[in-house]
Amino acid sequence: MAGPINWLSQVASVSKFGLLSIPQRRGSVAAAVFGIAGVVAVLVGVLSMGVGFQRALQSSGAPDAAIVLRSGADSEMVSGFLRESTRVIADAPGVAHTEDGPLASAELYVLINLLKRSTGTDANVPMRGVEQAALRVRDQLQILDGRMFEWGRNEVIIGVGAASEFVGLELGGNLRVGQREWPIVGVFSAGGGTAESEIWTDARVLQSAYKRGDTFQSVHVKLSSPAAFQEFKDALTTDPRLNVKVLRQTEYYAQQSTAVTRLIRTLGYLIAFLMAIGAVFGALNTMYSSVSARTREIATLRALGFGSGAVVLSVMIESLVLALTGGGVGAVGAYLTFNGLHTSTMNWNSFSQVTFAFAVTPELLGQGIVWSVFIGLIGGLFPALRGARLPIAAALREL
Repeated sequence: MAGPINWLSQVASVSKFGLLSIPQRRGSVAAAVFGIAGVVAVLVGVLSMGVGFQRALQSSGAPDAAIVLRSGADSEMVSGFLRESTRVIADAPGVAHTEDGPLASAELYVLINLLKRSTGTDANVPMRGVEQAALRVRDQLQILDGRMFEWGRNEVIIGVGAASEFVGLELGGNLRVGQREWPIVGVFSAGGGTAESEIWTDARVLQSAYKRGDTFQSVHVKLSSPAAFQEFKDALTTDPRLNVKVLRQTEYYAQQSTAVTRLIRTLGYLIAFLMAIGAVFGALNTMYSSVSARTREIATLRALGFGSGAVVLSVMIESLVLALTGGGVGAVGAYLTFNGLHTSTMNWNSFSQVTFAFAVTPELLGQGIVWSVFIGLIGGLFPALRGARLPIAAALREL
């Protein structure tokens, strides 16, 4: 055991000298640490946007709920039904019932133009006309302030996300849509789902305002159980009176999130990669400076019998310590800056704005730390090899 113990003590000794010399190189060390911190913060921040967007859409669905669209439609915007079709859908097997009837809400979905508070730019905000069963189909919906709109009246309730993100959506105010004024009578939450980005009103009133006749764009259904979905789907897709596409809500919203999350992840990794190149050069500069400043020290240790492997490992340890410090600073900064930050972005499937909160998860923080470790390994490898290959005699002449 003497050999390994002696080698480990050599590594510890050389590493100690290197770490103690950091204050003498604080300028280059700080540049490397904050360069790596910047990479981690940007990576985690951008990816947390994608995670937050995905969570908002995924939390919109329930395993015992389904959405029915016209066949071939990939969103509510391009779907459409007549009243007769929505009644057939509501009467299908597998739909949950209460004493008031089937839990199926035929809904109308339109876009209105509002200004974003943060940028002052135009945004397409969803305005949804619902039927009374909608409150039981989406059982996460809760009125936070004010009251529910009255059926048959030009009144609206607004999602908490829309209220914070768009101009003109204050409780007690009036929303002007077309030629009508719509009093805002309530603010609601929906478990963090996309409904919080929407404005809700009575479907019949919205039909009248937009001259849509007795038409709808989707039917949202509460099933008697998650297992009833296949029975419900088979009954609708084989009914000759209908031409429909039936999806679980969870499946529908997962599809809605795919394009945006893929784009965000691609951009996040691309930006982080470009920044990481700069951070690697910063780490290389720092570690080369460390080796240069310790040339005589390393040569002396080598002359005393310290192995080249101990030198390589000690320089790598120093590089990793700096990288992990930078990674930790970046991860903490990203969490404090981005986690819970509210914003909105375009859902390209429905061409509407979705409000959501950035979500900095442990997985994202772990990714950031892994990136910092790779930067540290690359930034320390070549200086470590240089230190191990220093000619002992030449270096000792500098004493």
